[in-house]
Amino acid sequence: MKKSDFYYDLPEELIAQTPLYPRDSSRLLVLSKATGEVEHRHFYDITDYLNAGDCLVLNDTRVLPARIYGTAKDTGAVVEFVLLKQRSMLTWEALAGPGKKAKIGREFIFSDRLSAIVVDVLDDGNRIISFDCKGEFFSVLDEVGQMPLPPYIKEKLTDKERYQTVYSRELGSAAAPTAGLHFTPEIIEKIKNMGVKIAYVTLHVGLGTFRPVKVEEITEHKMHTEHYSVSKEAAGIINDTKTNGGRVICVGTTSCRTVESVMHKHGRICECSDDTGIFIYPGYQFKCTDALITNFHLPESTLIMLVSAFAGYENTMNAYKIAVEQKYRFFSFGDAMFIYGE
Repeated sequence: MKKSDFYYDLPEELIAQTPLYPRDSSRLLVLSKATGEVEHRHFYDITDYLNAGDCLVLNDTRVLPARIYGTAKDTGAVVEFVLLKQRSMLTWEALAGPGKKAKIGREFIFSDRLSAIVVDVLDDGNRIISFDCKGEFFSVLDEVGQMPLPPYIKEKLTDKERYQTVYSRELGSAAAPTAGLHFTPEIIEKIKNMGVKIAYVTLHVGLGTFRPVKVEEITEHKMHTEHYSVSKEAAGIINDTKTNGGRVICVGTTSCRTVESVMHKHGRICECSDDTGIFIYPGYQFKCTDALITNFHLPESTLIMLVSAFAGYENTMNAYKIAVEQKYRFFSFGDAMFIYGE
């Protein structure tokens, strides 16, 4: 298939700039894989589509306030750094912009408690920076850092927690698993009381999730890698659900990529930790995911390709057309879809 097959026209005003309050008041487009039928609900109605014995797979990653602004000690130049990957306790791989001002050996001051020196420039232009920190690093980072919101969000986020799921706990993502942003503690408790199990997995979302597909033939696209882990407890819950005839409902493309990666590598869900570069597009045979909760994704992105693989290409593109016509809110702070059925 071609990249252009996944294009749709989206008016700019439908790109959600701010999160809704309360979280579960967002709209929910319900899509049947079997018939292509679409229903229009709200996220707080999600319990109408869940059954006792089902399992929700939630990604409990927590977003780092990874965007920091440093002033060069020698020139006074201001450079934006986005932390991507921790190499050691105080050494990180980061994006830097403008990169020409972040030369090897240059020291940057972020606050009276945090500074860093650029120690290397990688082939892709990313920087390796070594921090000097007075205090616990992540506490200081929380003081000086901003959420690395996607480039299509222009509004300033006043509350950092609105770009975190209410169940986030494993620090390490450069972007939020946004399908989970719709859940409230109350709706999770209601779901549990229905007899639906919750399995927490972790996939640390990289900024590569926003990387555009540049090749026209999608099979030639090189997928970014992200780190995931599945606990023994989560594996047991998912396997028991399958054994007992329940549905495994993945909340977000990240949870889906995690369980499908584990199944692809091990042939079963098991306790494990690894990196994945799995690329799911139409023709892929899902091995674990029975239903999917997801947001609306960018045109021609790997995420809309994953959704098309799960729901069917025609169903997906028609649902997106309807969502645009009905003025749904799109992308990270936007509305949600629930896709179910054979």
